[in-house]
Amino acid sequence: MSPIAKPKRWKTLLAFAIIYFVWGSTFFAIRIGVQQLPPLLFAAMRFLTAGVLLYTWMRISGTPSPTGRQWAGACLLGFVIFVLDYGLLFWAERRVASGIAAVMLATIPMFMALAEIIFLRTQKLTLRLALAMLVGLGGVGVLVNPSVGFGQAPVDSLGAAALVVAAICWSIASVLPRKLPLPESKAMSSSAQMLTGGFMLTTAAALFGDFRGFSVRTIQPLVWVALAYLIVAGSIIGFTAYVWLIRHESPTKVGTYAYVNPVVAVLLGYFVGGEALGARTILGTLLVLVSVVVITTTPKQKSRVIVAEELEEIVE
Repeated sequence: MSPIAKPKRWKTLLAFAIIYFVWGSTFFAIRIGVQQLPPLLFAAMRFLTAGVLLYTWMRISGTPSPTGRQWAGACLLGFVIFVLDYGLLFWAERRVASGIAAVMLATIPMFMALAEIIFLRTQKLTLRLALAMLVGLGGVGVLVNPSVGFGQAPVDSLGAAALVVAAICWSIASVLPRKLPLPESKAMSSSAQMLTGGFMLTTAAALFGDFRGFSVRTIQPLVWVALAYLIVAGSIIGFTAYVWLIRHESPTKVGTYAYVNPVVAVLLGYFVGGEALGARTILGTLLVLVSVVVITTTPKQKSRVIVAEELEEIVE
């Protein structure tokens, strides 16, 4: 069997640049869109269009359509990821700066670790993990606590709460694929989730009255540019680069985008969007990023329950 050819270095660097900088910049693009369009409607426009384009592309390339059970699994994931997680993110960015939103969502690894410890029992709570989680919570506290000074206003409490719930929803969604029937093709699975999520976002937008008074003619050109960027660069190109990297690089290296995205979002919001970058934002961001780095680089230590179950399987 011939070994898998190592990809050219420029391709690897380009793929990393995409998931680092493109994904980091999507928070600012969302901020542009929701300043004029209702958040749920803007989210629906992004993911429904991206889902249709990606699904059509996969079918033309010969990938089979999901089965009925797989559509059901994609529908559940689409609800958790796109309606809850992204719906809350788009809504929160009307109240919270794009850079802060990226920092708040960087807490996702913390909630994923908690889920593995409490519910899945695939990870053991260690002193290192506990301290890292406390540091992450401290970073969030710095950002939202009005009693913390630094001469900068705290983050809007409702927006921050929405972002924390969004991070929890994403951590739940990261666990669900292990239990749900989904297409083998990751691209087809993603398109099915975006399609179903986009339809549900459209329904939610209609229920919340987002279509009331809406007119395509009133949308400014910059919003169309932001939407196109989110669809093409953020959803299609970004996802393709991520899937390609997963096949050629270690998950640990690919996962470094979680450290870079918040920094890119904060700097872009400051230099381009005029968002505040005071001591509060810097300290909160550093604490969250330290927490993320420690959690994601901590070797997994299986709990006694999992070890016992594996021993029983060996004996049997």
